[in-house]
Order: sequence, then structure tokens, then C-alpha cells
Amino acid sequence: MLETILGALLPMVVTFLLGFVAAWRGDFGPKDAAILNRMVLLYAVPLLLFAGTVSTPRAELSQDLPLLIALCVAIVGLYGAVLLLSRFAFRRRLSISALAALTASAPAVPFSAVLGYLFGGPGAIPIAMASLVVNLTVIPVTILLLTLDTAGEESQGKCPAKDEEHLASPPATCGSVLAAKLAETVKEPIVWAPVLAFVIVLSGVGIPQLIVHSLSMLGHAAGGVALFGSGIVLASLTTKVNRHVLFLVFLKNVVQPALVLGGLRWLDYGNPIVSKAVLTTAIPSMPMVIMLAVQYRAAEAEIVSAVFLSVIGSVITMGAFIALTS
Repeated sequence: MLETILGALLPMVVTFLLGFVAAWRGDFGPKDAAILNRMVLLYAVPLLLFAGTVSTPRAELSQDLPLLIALCVAIVGLYGAVLLLSRFAFRRRLSISALAALTASAPAVPFSAVLGYLFGGPGAIPIAMASLVVNLTVIPVTILLLTLDTAGEESQGKCPAKDEEHLASPPATCGSVLAAKLAETVKEPIVWAPVLAFVIVLSGVGIPQLIVHSLSMLGHAAGGVALFGSGIVLASLTTKVNRHVLFLVFLKNVVQPALVLGGLRWLDYGNPIVSKAVLTTAIPSMPMVIMLAVQYRAAEAEIVSAVFLSVIGSVITMGAFIALTS
């Protein structure tokens, strides 16, 4: 059991710590992390998601429909709950609330080899499904909310009517700002690449394996580079461990997989659906959240601390869920 847990999670922890040590030694700095993050967000992750999605047969997606529904409810449902809680109960900024929701709900499936190590070949199915759910729903929404909040001060100056002469202009101005930010979000490769791949899979159009293999080379580097860059960011910031950080880690590592386990057991589902769904959601937070926090300069210290604690803590929490589902 211990060997299984360490084999699945230790590579993530070691890569994260290598980035931290590299920054501590002065080999890399925050500017280098920004360059690595840009490469990962614009090229490596979109290629990884595209190649992984088009490699998933349409028949397998339809056969594991209960697994897809479970992952969709777990990820999107928790995202919405945390977003509303952070925004209205904790009174935090929209951008910070969106990042908190993504941290608590989205497992690092595209960046981790955990499921492949645990399930072998069949592990590709929950990887593909979780990647589809995350990259077709919560990531585009997060990017949209981040861009809207970034333009908040500017739009606030445009939207309110300061005198009667401008009373007719605010709706059009606000609507144009929203449309512009929505178009900006759709243009992001990390948004349109998995959507395009999903459409290709549903249409039944086959992509030659030679092309998929060629696209996968840089894509396979996404996980290691993202974790390494996250370690650099961690070393350059003051680590924050407060109630918000601990709450996000608890939600991601414990609450989300526990709810999936309880819900599927209550609905009389058994393995392999239960084990795949629970262990997929038990994977720690994705390092992409750190990249978005750095890019939009929102709660960087809190997010990097939460992701780091989620990765470290998953050695214990994921071990517990492996035992509960085996």
C-alpha cells in the first residue's frame, strides 16, 4: 500500500520541491517562473489536453457515462458552492473567489500520473473525463471571471451614470465589456483546444496517431514544468497558512472525495466506478491555479500555499481513500 501511494504521488512532491530548491539556490527566479508558466498555459497544456482528448474513443465515453456524471457533479458543484461562499460569505474579490473555487474543486488530473499508476490502461478513462469536465467548464469560467475582475475598475468608471446625459449609455458599455472579455476568454488556447478535441471525438473523425504522438511530446512536459514552476513561485513568495488556505485544502483533499464516495455508495454503485471517481477527485489541486494567480496577480501567496499543502497532504489523504475503495 505504501509503495503504491508513494509511487503515485512522490513524483509530484519531488518535482515541486526541486523547483523550490532551484529558486532557493538562485538558479531560477520569479521572471523565469513567469516564462515557464506562459509556455505551459499557451502551448504545453493545450497540446496535452487536445492529444489526450482526441485519443479517447467515443464508445468509451458513452460506456462510462455514470463516471462522467459523477465527476461533473463533484467538480462543477463544488466549484459553484465555493465560489458563492467565498464571494458572498467571506466577502472576497471575484478573482480571488474564482481561484479559490478552482483550487478546491479541480484535481490535477492532466498534470499527474497517479491514475495511470493505480489503474494502468483503464486509468486513461477517468483522466480523459476529468480533463474534459475541468477544461470545458471550470477553467473557462475562472478565466472569464479573472478577466472581468481585472477590468473591474475600468468598467466601474464607464458603467455608472454620473449625470442625466449618460443615463442611456451604461447598459451598452457594460455589455460591450462583458462581450469583449468573453471573446478574450474563448481565444485562450487552454479553452478552445479541449473544446475542439471534444467536437472531433463526438463527430467520429479519426486523427492519425502519428499526429497525436507528435503533439504529445511537448504536452507530456506540462506536468513536470508546471510543478517545477510552482516550486519557484513558492520560494519567491511568503507562505501563507491561514484559515482560508486550510479550508481550501480540506475541501479538496477530504470533502470532495468523501462526498463522491458517500454519494455513489448511497446510489448502490460499486467498483470500478467508485474507486475511479473517488481517487480522481482525491488527486490534489492542479498547479495551473498558481499560474493563473501569477498571471492575474491575485492572491498568489495563498493559492501557492494551498496547492503546496494539498500536494503534500495528499500522501496521507489519498492513501486513506485508496484503502477505503480497495
